[in-house]
Formats: sequence, structure tokens, C-alpha cells
Amino acid sequence: MQTHILGYPRIGSHRELKKACEQYWSGKTTLTDLLETGKNLRLQHWKIQQEAGIDLIPSNDFSYYDQVLDITLTVGAIPERYQEITSKESNTELDLYFAMARGYQKDSLDITAMEMTKWFDTNYHYIVPEFRKDQKFNLFSTKIIEEFTEAKQAGINTKPVLIGPVTYLLLGKEKESGFDKLDLAENLLPVYLEILKQLEHQGAEYIQLDEPFLTLDLNEKAKETYQWVYSEIKRQFPNLTFIVATYFDGLKDNLSLAAALPVDVLHIDLVRAPEQLEEVLSTIPWSLSLSLGLVDGRNIWKNNFDQSLVFIHKAVAALGTERVFIAPSCSLLHAPFDLDLEKNEDTLSPEIKQWLAFAKQKVQEIVILQKLASGNPDYNVLQKLAENKKAIQNRATSTLIHNQEVKKRVDATTEEDAQRNNPFNVRKEVQQEVLKLPLFPTTTIGSFPQTIEVRSWRSKFKKGELNAQQYDQLLKEETQRTIQWQEEIGIDVLVHGEFERNDMVEYFGEQLSGFTFTQNGWVQSYGSRCVKPPVIYGDVHRPHPMTVYWSEYAQSLTQKWIKGMLTGPVTILQWSFVRDDQPRSLTCKQIALAIRDEVQDLEKAGIRIIQIDEPAIREGLPLRKAEWQNYLKWAVEAFRLSASGVEDATQIHTHMCYSEFNDIIQNIADMDADVITIECSRSQMELLNAFADFKYPNEIGPGVYDIHSPRVPSKEEMVELLKKAQSVIPAQQLWVNPDCGLKTRHWEETEKALIAMVEASRELAASYVAEEV
Repeated sequence: MQTHILGYPRIGSHRELKKACEQYWSGKTTLTDLLETGKNLRLQHWKIQQEAGIDLIPSNDFSYYDQVLDITLTVGAIPERYQEITSKESNTELDLYFAMARGYQKDSLDITAMEMTKWFDTNYHYIVPEFRKDQKFNLFSTKIIEEFTEAKQAGINTKPVLIGPVTYLLLGKEKESGFDKLDLAENLLPVYLEILKQLEHQGAEYIQLDEPFLTLDLNEKAKETYQWVYSEIKRQFPNLTFIVATYFDGLKDNLSLAAALPVDVLHIDLVRAPEQLEEVLSTIPWSLSLSLGLVDGRNIWKNNFDQSLVFIHKAVAALGTERVFIAPSCSLLHAPFDLDLEKNEDTLSPEIKQWLAFAKQKVQEIVILQKLASGNPDYNVLQKLAENKKAIQNRATSTLIHNQEVKKRVDATTEEDAQRNNPFNVRKEVQQEVLKLPLFPTTTIGSFPQTIEVRSWRSKFKKGELNAQQYDQLLKEETQRTIQWQEEIGIDVLVHGEFERNDMVEYFGEQLSGFTFTQNGWVQSYGSRCVKPPVIYGDVHRPHPMTVYWSEYAQSLTQKWIKGMLTGPVTILQWSFVRDDQPRSLTCKQIALAIRDEVQDLEKAGIRIIQIDEPAIREGLPLRKAEWQNYLKWAVEAFRLSASGVEDATQIHTHMCYSEFNDIIQNIADMDADVITIECSRSQMELLNAFADFKYPNEIGPGVYDIHSPRVPSKEEMVELLKKAQSVIPAQQLWVNPDCGLKTRHWEETEKALIAMVEASRELAASYVAEEV
């Protein structure tokens, strides 16, 4: 039985990659410095796996921004608008790469970034490939070959990892009509073959091709493309050992397709879909080995060795030891780096810590499982098994987990609790009378830039260098300055800026029972953006108000409306490491009731506009359409439960970003938020088409400012975007806002962009009034 890892976290144990990238972008360090950091991290990660005893260690799982963008650059699928960047002698391949991810605004050039969306049902974002009819591909970047040879020089013959050609095409978007992106397989495949040729020449023996689309609904054309592509690959490279990796769900009706592919090893996810093992074992041919995805690559709970050994023994009985591989369920990209870095027992108690495993520990778990299954484990391995049994049993019986009062309240909720008093058309009239907002009202999504200074206050407060009163006063001064500035530029609905908050989920988790935290449990969300998800280990409830203090303070500073800012129950669930001992729907309902209490307290405090962010609603959608409605039923109900305890005059907003809405637009309407704000600028308002075709009845704010890029859009650009929006959505329904919160941006660019945004709104309003007259 061989062990292998599908991919390893690349940000470093202390987010070294994030810091190196951001310093390079700001001009504080050189390209040489950035490349050196990358090289050191790769070597560290390979060594961790080598020393643990992993047989097949991956290369090319490292990325400076995103693994999909890496392939886009590798195969030369570079949109035409970036060609001018390469003509500048001072720009390197990496500068082009970052421009595609982040946009480019210098050297008299102003180029928008490529679109970004969620990687399947995770909180990781990838850069969406752009395809044109008859798209040409060529081997543009040799990163994958360079990293393989780099590892070889360090004494490690790695297993290069690529996104499979069919999944790569399916991840992309056709940027013009009249063709199917799968038609491009004939143009793309020669580049993959050239990559494989060079890797084989350099001494590669195993190649991992990630094809997670094999766990999704596929049409006949996709299935035929899979068969043709892999037949060609194996025909030309009979001596390479190909591992096709599937994950995030079971193969189901694609099992016969996957089993028939002319490859050597098929990887399956037995964490997400343990029920598939028996059918897979009875279906795969004698020529195909099986990789068992046993260790959860997406969560932080310790593996249950006894349970995993049942799967291993079953597979070995059917296939023999040589045809069984042991692996995590998916790439460990989605797991924090190293549990050993958690030293603060006040943050993470020893009892809960013993239930957890981060990426480094998961690597060790895979090796231990291999040794346990070998039939002759040594004393140390048997000790590890005993420790594992003890931790699993401790968690099952812990008194920390259950709260009977929470369970009773959940059981007592009714359908009426998830209903507003009146339908939207009635509420809208009441809200217009109370709020008196203008046409095309402007607002922001919630957060304002958290400068180095603001973050330093939080750090000093945690270290005891600032007392509570001093910290509070500094935050009040920053809030007051931000409120005053918003008033000066003419924003209609203000926000307090969220300077007291660390992260939009962590901040709430810190104040809810049933959550715990880590010091260094960072995972990559996109590019250099890392998040530290809370750990939901037990029943959830709200012991006290969480946001009322700051919302009340902000409202006391202005005659304009302040928007209360909350994170919704589905997003808190999705962006946490969630307990796996009860249905996710039940945990979500507990969170919804806690947020409901906060919404009602905000209303009592005089806050008449309350935003409950739900960017993760679409992300949580199961990969198979047959399973959508069950999820959407409880997810929509959870949002409505959190939002429906208020009067008609209280306006409920929600926010969603980086998602495709077409397939769930009815469910978004069923959420019944008075106003929804969405990310729209990168797609040039394309996402609005779903709302227009549906005739979405409530109000909507399409983002006109891409906050995930440092470029500052002009007023004219925003006016054009708003005109596109107005062409499909009635003016009376439109709001004007950025794509997302501004926490990660700098004040200089934020100020310029928001001033232009307000001017664009006013220009559009004046134009509309003139046309009406």
C-alpha cells in the first residue's frame, strides 16, 4: 500500500507567502525575494512529507495565487487585454500572472482582472479561465517542470499535480457565443501532452490529474471528451503512471465512465461519500488501482482509525495490497498548517485540541493508517492507535458539546417564525415612508480599510499594552472619522466601518457559545487573503448582544441611517470548521436563532437597516442537482429565521459575492431580503441577467467597484456599469455599492473609488429624472 498527498497548504506555517506577495505588490521587496520565499516554502513542505514517510509527494501544488490561474498561464490562455503588459520589458511572467488575478493600473495601462468564483463548494476562490472560439493554446509557462526538477535536486522524485484537461475546460467560461468550451479539447490536449513529455524526460514516474468534475452531473459530450482525452494521454505515455483524482462527492452515475478511463489509479473521496466504496470495488477492472481518500482534507477533526481501517481492509480483500493507495480525501489546501503551533490553552483548550488534526498531523495519520493496515505494526504505532481511540471516545462523551436549552428552542421553532409580517410590496411602502432614501441610494458592504495602525491597536489590546478603555476610545475615534467622511462625500446609508472586528465570521464566533478558536489555523481563501475559521464543536447560542454597542454608537454620530452589520447563519456555518456529529442543517438552525436575537436587539436599539451577509449560500450547494432542494430548503429557512423577527419598517439587506445565481434565483427570492447586494463588476454586470430574467421583485445593488483588485475604477466606468444594470433592472429597484467589504483595501484607493461611485450614482439619478421629465 502506497501513501500519497493530493496537495499541501502553500501559505506557510505563519502565512509567509501572504506576506511575501503583499510586500512584493507594494514595492517593498524584489522579485528575487518573493521567488526565494516560494522556493523555501516548497522545500519545507516536501521535507515535512518526506520525513513523515509519504511515498508519493506532490509538486506543482504550490501557487503564488491560484492553481487554476497557474494552468491558464501554463497553457497560454492569456486574454488579449493583457498582451500589452508583456510588451513592457520591466514586467516579468509573474507580473503578468498577478495582473490577470488582480488587474493592472500603471504604465498608462488600466486593465481589469479576470473573474473569480468559488472552487466547487469550498470557500477557496479560483480565477476563471476565459475562452474564445477557436482558442489557441501553447506552452507558455514551464512552472510545473521547473518545480519538479527543483524537488529532484533536493533528492525528492515528486508526483507532479495538474488540473485535468477536462476539468480545466469545464472550470472556464465562454466569452463569446457560438461554441462549447469542450470543443477546445483538441486544441488544449497537445499542450498537456507536451508538458507530460517534458516531465517524463525529467524522470517523472507518477502524474496526478485532478478531475473533480467526475463527481458532478455530466452531459454526454463531457463524457465523450473524458474518454477521448484520456485514451490519447495513455496511448502516448504508456510508461507513466496516471492517478486521476476525484473529490468533494461520490462518482455515482459517472462510476462506469471513471472506471473505464485508461489510467492506472483512481482516487475517490470516502469522507464525503463513504457509501460509494462497495460499488467502486465491484466495478473497477483488474488493471485499475484504487486510492482511498480517508483523511478529511477539508475539516480539522482527528481521523477515526478504526473506521478507516474497515475501509482499508475491505479494499485490500477485494484488490490486494498492491492495488490500494492511502490518501487524504482531497488536497490539504483547505486545512490549517500545523496543530503543534497552537500553544495558547486559553484560546484552544487541551480537551478540544486532542480531537483535532491539521495538515501536518493529517500527513502523519495517513502514514499511521498504512502501518496499522500492514498487519505488523510496531509498538509506537499501536500506541498511536490507542491514543486515537481515547480521543475519539472522549469527544463522543464530552459534556462540552451539548446544551439542552438550545435543543429545546430549536425543537420549538415553527414555520411562522421564518415569515415576515407582510410581503415585500407592503414592506417597501412602509420603508420608503420611514427611510426616505433617494433614487439609486448609495451604501457600502460594511467594512472599511483596516490599516496597520488599526490592526496594531487590536494586537496591543490582546497583549495588554492597551487597556479596554484606551482601545475603545481609539476605535470610537476611527469610527467617528469614517462616519464623518461618508457624510462628506454623500453616501446615503452609512456603516460604522467594523474596526473592532477581526474577521466577519471569527468576530461572531468569539461571542457565541459552542465555538472555539485557533491562533494559527489559517487557510487560503484567495490570493494572499487568508482566513482563520472558527471551530464549531458544540451547541450554539448567543449569551449576550454582539454588535449593538457599536451600531448604537455610530447611529448617535449622524442623522443619516446606519446599517447594522451581521454575518448570516449559512455563511457562519460554511466558513467555520463544523462539528461532524450532527447534521449541518441542525447546527445552522442553532446559529440562525442566535442571529435572530441580535437582529431583534438591533431593531430595539433604533437600527432600521440591518444587513445579514450570506455570501456562502451558493457555495454550500451540493455538487449534484438532485440534492440541491434539500439543502436550499434548510439554508433559506435558516436565513429567514434569522431575519423575520422584525417590523415591516426595518429593512433587511443581504450580500452575496462570487457566485453563479442562475440556478438558484428562485431560492434567493425566497430568502425575501428587502435588498440584496451582489458582486457584479468583474463579470461586467453579466450576473444581473439571472435577476432580470427572473424579474426579481425586491431591491438589488449590483457592485460597481471590484474591491479584490487594487485598481480604482473611474466615474465613467461605473456609470457605464450602472447603465447596463438599469437596462435590465428597473431604476426604482437599484442600489449603488462596491462588490464587497473594503477591509483589505487601502484608504487612498478606497476614497477615490467611493467618491467616484457617489458621483456616478448622482449622474445616473439626474439623467433618469431628466428622461422622465
